Amino acid sequence: MRLATWNVNSIRARLPRIVDFAVREHIDVLAMQEIKCKTDQFPYEAFEEAGYHVAAHGLNQWNGVAIASREPLEDVEIGFPGMPGFAKGHDGPDAPQEARAIGATVGGVKVWSLYVPNGRALGDPHYYYKLEWLSALQEYTSETLSRTPDLAFALTGDFNIAPTDADNGVPQMVQGFSTHISPPEREAFAALEAAGVADVVRPLIPTGYTYWDYKQLRFPRNEGLRIDFILGSHAFAQAVTGAQIHRNERKGEVPSDHVPVVVDLDLTGPEADEDRPMIFG
Repeated sequence: MRLATWNVNSIRARLPRIVDFAVREHIDVLAMQEIKCKTDQFPYEAFEEAGYHVAAHGLNQWNGVAIASREPLEDVEIGFPGMPGFAKGHDGPDAPQEARAIGATVGGVKVWSLYVPNGRALGDPHYYYKLEWLSALQEYTSETLSRTPDLAFALTGDFNIAPTDADNGVPQMVQGFSTHISPPEREAFAALEAAGVADVVRPLIPTGYTYWDYKQLRFPRNEGLRIDFILGSHAFAQAVTGAQIHRNERKGEVPSDHVPVVVDLDLTGPEADEDRPMIFG
C-alpha cells in the first residue's frame, strides 16, 4: 500500500494536479486536508474516473478533509470521539465541531486525515482550542491503541506544529512570539507520540520541510516548516518500507503551499524484516 497525506489548499482550485499526482505516483490512499468546500461540492467524479473511492467532510469554504482510496472505504467516521468544537461566542462542549477529521479503514489499516487547528496567535482563543483539540486526539489515540494494540493505525495530515527546531526554517518564527513552535504545542505533539504512535517518515527522511508560505519568497529561499506528518502505531510502523516528501509539488502552476508526504507499506508479513527501518526503538 502506498499512502499519502497532502494539505491541498482547495481541492477545486487544484483538482487536475491532485488527481494527476495520485495516478502518476500510484497512490493507493490519499488523505487530504483543507479541501475548502462543502461535502456535496467535492469533485467526486474526477476521482472516481481515476479509480478512487472517496469520503469527504466539509462545511464551508474553510477547512475540510477527505480520503481517496483505490479500495473501498469501510467504517467511515466523521470526527474522533471527544473532538472539541470552536466558534466565536461558543464556549464549552456545545461549540460546533469544525470539519477537521475523517477516518476510515482501508485494507485493515485505520487511516485518519487530520487538519489540526492553526492556533492563530499565542494567547488567542484559537490557540487554546488547538491545545484542547490535540489533547482530545491524544486521549482517543491512547484509548484506541490500549484496546487494540495490534491495530495498524495512522494519524496523517497537517498538524500545524514544527516539533523540533530543525523543522523550522522561517527566521521570523521565534520562541515566545510564534505559534507552531511554542513549548505547549511541542509538548502536545510529544504526548501524542507517547500515546502509541511515531513519525514513520523521519527515520527515513531526517530533514526537509513540507510547507512554504506563498509570501516573501519563502519557497525559493527554502524558508519552510515541517508540519505535515504520518504518525503510525507499532503495527503500522513495522510495515513501512519507504517514504518520500514530494518537494517538487510546490513548483509549477497553482501549487498548494504544502507538499505530499508518502509512505510505502508491506502489509503481507507479520513482522518487520532486517531491511526495514527501525521506527520504534
